[in-house]
Amino acid sequence: MRSLFRRLAVVAAFVPAAAFGVALAATPADAAPVAEATLQADIVRLTNVQRAAHGCGALKLDARLTTAARGHSAYMAQSGAFSHTGKGGSNFVVREKAAGYPKPSAENIAWGYRSGKDVVTAWMKSPGHRANILNCKSKTVGVGAVYSKGGAPYYTQDFGY
Repeated sequence: MRSLFRRLAVVAAFVPAAAFGVALAATPADAAPVAEATLQADIVRLTNVQRAAHGCGALKLDARLTTAARGHSAYMAQSGAFSHTGKGGSNFVVREKAAGYPKPSAENIAWGYRSGKDVVTAWMKSPGHRANILNCKSKTVGVGAVYSKGGAPYYTQDFGY
């Protein structure tokens, strides 16, 4: 339990209830080299497992949201900034719309986790992230997993209506 509390950082965004978000991080030493595409696919699949278990429909993968999510993860990995505020002071709404997605919903971020399972498990233990995942009004998702030069994976999960 102590380890979980060390991994929590208050920075998540949730629309419309931004006050409930928390972003999660694991130490880079905990990370194992898993292909970025595998991490992304696992996170989408496991997110949909959670949604089904809680009465929500499956999210459809959207290439525009994936572009926005990967771009933000790459920014965090390159800059070392772990935040919902991105390049040029952008937020997830700006990034999703810039990628061509018209109805942004929410965003989850994390870094350092070894697997998609570890990321989704941590998000489900965080009230803000859990609310984003279980928002049945969200219909689409894009996930970006990008490794920093030091090997730490940075994750962004973008949702859309």
